[in-house]
Amino acid sequence: MDATPPGQLRPPAAPDPADPPAPPPAAPGADGGAPAGGDGGGAGGPLPLGVARTATGYGPVDAVLERLGDADHLAADGHLEVYEDVHRGLRDALAALDADPRPGPPNDHRS
Repeated sequence: MDATPPGQLRPPAAPDPADPPAPPPAAPGADGGAPAGGDGGGAGGPLPLGVARTATGYGPVDAVLERLGDADHLAADGHLEVYEDVHRGLRDALAALDADPRPGPPNDHRS
């Protein structure tokens, strides 16, 4: 039976000197994904994520979302530029929906 009191942790067992030490695990990248220093694609470069983009039916938004495919061919450090560009385009498309479609100043019907 174990002599460790309940609620207390046992100290780790000493390693067996006959066993070679295991290599340390690779540290995750800044985004928590692939290990730092690697692009996740091996010798062939980055691999596409294969995430399908579904058309929204609104041309300006669909055109901006297609830009996300450019990130598939870039190393992780190039994704930020693509994501910021897409975010800017989506923000502009959303702002355009709020714009008054009539030319000139908006009508003010107050007396």
